Amino acid sequence: MSDHVAPTGRPRVLVVGGRLKQVRKARELGLDVVYVQHPDAYDRAHWPYVDQALLVDYCDVDRLLPMVRALHEVYPFEKAVTLTEFALLPTARINEELGLTGASVDTVELLLDKGRMRRHLAVKGISPVASAVGRTTRDVRDFVAAHGLPIIVKPVRESGSLAVFCVRDEAEVDAVAERYRSLNEKEWAPGDVAFADSFQEFLMEEYLEGPEFSVETLSFDGRHVVVATTDRELGGTGFADFGRTGFAEIGLWQPSAHPPEQVREAIALVQEFLDAVGLREGPAHTEVKLTPRGPRIIESHNRVGGYALNETTELVYGVDMERHALAAGLGLLEPLAESPAPRGAAALQALIPEPGRVVEVTGLDAVRADPAFVDLRLMVEPGDVVPPLTWNEDIGGYVVARGADTAEAIAHSKRLAAAVTIRTEPVT
Repeated sequence: MSDHVAPTGRPRVLVVGGRLKQVRKARELGLDVVYVQHPDAYDRAHWPYVDQALLVDYCDVDRLLPMVRALHEVYPFEKAVTLTEFALLPTARINEELGLTGASVDTVELLLDKGRMRRHLAVKGISPVASAVGRTTRDVRDFVAAHGLPIIVKPVRESGSLAVFCVRDEAEVDAVAERYRSLNEKEWAPGDVAFADSFQEFLMEEYLEGPEFSVETLSFDGRHVVVATTDRELGGTGFADFGRTGFAEIGLWQPSAHPPEQVREAIALVQEFLDAVGLREGPAHTEVKLTPRGPRIIESHNRVGGYALNETTELVYGVDMERHALAAGLGLLEPLAESPAPRGAAALQALIPEPGRVVEVTGLDAVRADPAFVDLRLMVEPGDVVPPLTWNEDIGGYVVARGADTAEAIAHSKRLAAAVTIRTEPVT
């Protein structure tokens, strides 16, 4: 029997972070689970699905690696896997340190570091976008002098539309660097910011006109299979009143409603991009702008997309990407031979309450009883303070609805979201 196979006969994997249902899926796949999780995120609900637990801050890689190495010596596992953003780099470091399979540290770094990704693509002549990393107002002025307005200023790392500024006029050029650095003093909630130095420098990019959508893929030994295409609606106030319209994702729907030729061109670009960054196995969520000059990569992550994208993808396309991510390279699931055809449509609509203190929430039962209802997640409750909508984590929750086609699913999601009332009052 292989050292990586438990006495139960199950292959053994190290699962880093993630939610309870993902650990349950690992067990349902027939895996023996060694689980790495923050101590305050682990409880008895995990016990039926976890064989060994290592409770530690997995973002502290220097502390994590010696502990995992020692555990691997006495309780060896076949590979480390993760389904959570903050654990992508620690997981790659574990696999590389122990000589196991999985996305390489270099690939994960290319996806996490957007400045490095832009430079890498420029060398390869893929998805040309003017960009530079800056720290000062002078850096912003120089970039604008070279490329004109508008421009985007955003973190070199981070995700979830966090701290994205659209600079449209000269007054904003002189203010954006200081406004951006002021985010260092903001008290972020635990888990909001992935890197302690996120606001020391910023990425400047030319502004890309056009709608945004994403391509959800699974890779099998370097073969990239498109599982889903997802359109999105952006909104919110933007950070520090820049840009007038923010970049928070307030609506998502599948399949894409964009013209098929545009979608095919974007898919070809995404597959070329995944080759260029060296991703060979597992999921990816790649965001694309459909510009008048053709599709352009915005960013990508070697994980399943957030919100309820896995659930909508399973509903519309019949593929649970989380299960495939957990089973990647282990021979437990048959690789997808081709892209699945959509079976109907699904749409997510964010709940966006007025800023203030939540007084009451009503309409939930009626929404859940609706024939078009799929899912509802409420992220606030009475007593919580709702901030202005500046990024994805500021929404009050979301509703997912189904439809025979994309237009019907969108209409149902907006109707159900409107039926949920989150009443707030001003905070004095």
